[in-house]
Amino acid sequence: MSGTTLKKTKQGIEPNLVDYQKTYAEFDWRQAEAQLQGLPKGGLNIAYEAVDSHLKQVIADKLALRWISKKDQILDFTYRDLAEQSSRFASVLKQLKIAPGAKVYSLAGRLPSLYIGALGTLKAGCVFTPLFSAFGPEPIRSRMEIGEANVLLTTKALYRKKLASWWHELPHMQAVLLIDADAEECEPGCYSLDSLMAEGDPHLACEETQADQMALLHFTSGTTGKPKGVVHVHQAVMVHKQSALYALDLHPDDIYWCTADPGWVTGTSYGIIAPLCLGVTMIVDEAEFEADRWYRILQDQQVSVWYTAPTAIRMLMKAGTVIRQQYDLSALHFIASVGEPLNPEAVVWGDKVFGIPFHDNWWQTETGGIMIANLASQDVKPGSMGRPLPGIQAAIVTQGEGLREEITDPMTIGELALKPGWPSMFRTYLHQEEKYQKSFSNGWYLSGDLAMKDTDGYFWFVGRADDLIKSSGHLIGPFEVESALMEHEAVAEVGVIGKPDPIAGEIVKAFVALKPGVEADEALRKQLQGFARKRLGAAVAPKEIVFRTNLPKTRSGKIMRRLLKARELGLPEGDISTLESDER
Repeated sequence: MSGTTLKKTKQGIEPNLVDYQKTYAEFDWRQAEAQLQGLPKGGLNIAYEAVDSHLKQVIADKLALRWISKKDQILDFTYRDLAEQSSRFASVLKQLKIAPGAKVYSLAGRLPSLYIGALGTLKAGCVFTPLFSAFGPEPIRSRMEIGEANVLLTTKALYRKKLASWWHELPHMQAVLLIDADAEECEPGCYSLDSLMAEGDPHLACEETQADQMALLHFTSGTTGKPKGVVHVHQAVMVHKQSALYALDLHPDDIYWCTADPGWVTGTSYGIIAPLCLGVTMIVDEAEFEADRWYRILQDQQVSVWYTAPTAIRMLMKAGTVIRQQYDLSALHFIASVGEPLNPEAVVWGDKVFGIPFHDNWWQTETGGIMIANLASQDVKPGSMGRPLPGIQAAIVTQGEGLREEITDPMTIGELALKPGWPSMFRTYLHQEEKYQKSFSNGWYLSGDLAMKDTDGYFWFVGRADDLIKSSGHLIGPFEVESALMEHEAVAEVGVIGKPDPIAGEIVKAFVALKPGVEADEALRKQLQGFARKRLGAAVAPKEIVFRTNLPKTRSGKIMRRLLKARELGLPEGDISTLESDER
């Protein structure tokens, strides 16, 4: 579908970024810096920009966060509420003699205390480090050891199940804050958050942090070895705010729902920081995905901007269009996707079912914010990542060892690279400086993603550098094959790998999950192979197709091709701590 274009958004809403070419040519990060309030005595703090900066404005008493519990209980927080509650949390850290710079980890579901804790941690000048609540004890411990954790914010159930027996062994730990515990039921070193918050100072001033001071520590899984701790500083807020304005097209009166869990970087950057910096109202749902529930939230909360993941979109596609027709979603004016590249079929489906296409965008934990996006003022090319945001210089560069050079021939595969210097660029891999330095070459940050750039300046994802398939002299990107198979009406999800072959070098093998009610049999397998050959040609189409009930995915929604390949070849599975349960 690379030749297809779709109109970007609903009529009557003026995009924040109207003239892309002019804005891109004239943009300077000093413009974005000028839009920040800054601390009263100088310096910069993410939480101050997100909540305290609004207190002297009209929106101080505007609804900032609406939390919906699993049982549909609703709790509302204004900007003033969040400012006071986050100050109380910062005060709690001071009560416990937690010094600025300390690492405060969170291990909880989407609870109000998690969001307040994140902001309060930053206000106290500490470093916020979120963990997935579904992690087991081993990935929790490894991340707390690597990051030299000082404080953990969690629930009674998670504490007892995953931490109680070993957390005292960590040399840097000072306290565990239990969200839902009474003081009398806390063990030594554990504290009732509610009890301490009740004594906290709601007007505690924000710590005087500097722009280049460490603020966020996110962990990302590697293909081998231990997870990497990605370090971001308070200056990253410039990109959080600016990119949400341009790439998510957030307006002051929007009702915004980012479905990402704060346990991964999107849920922090765009599920907490960015929308609050822009003064919008954001929705937080405690429950996990359920098609009926999601449609009901979109309708009842009058969500206007929705940021979700390809996995969720494919699950909605799987649920069919009849269920969608039961709901009034006329408030939606912009929908976007992140986590892994969005297949063209899903973009077109969004246009058909919602009346507007999903706008895919690209970024990484290391980039700290959205770098490339399909913009509200531009037509969408299904399957494309879009164009670089103002302030971001992206290119396709040569692969391999040594210095990297820019590739200027259109639609030529190379490694996606960025010119360093954007404010949210990661500052190091914690305790792995050598690995960090290897991420740069000849003046470029090397993303590890293979992509192409067309004549209009749109970028197209091909695959991770180690995912590329070399078959009989052809270089084949797995995403292209996956997208073609996704167009078949029986297919829900696809993962594609290269399988070693003595003649071709590698052959393309596809793992396919089918939609409900579709029977996996030999006839369908042959039909899918023919379907793929017709669209891709015999050289690119999969030689083997196997059916799976589910495909291995991270909690952030990415299909783990490397895990499919490891299992196929009997190789070590590497770090699978972010893996959701799957069926082999």
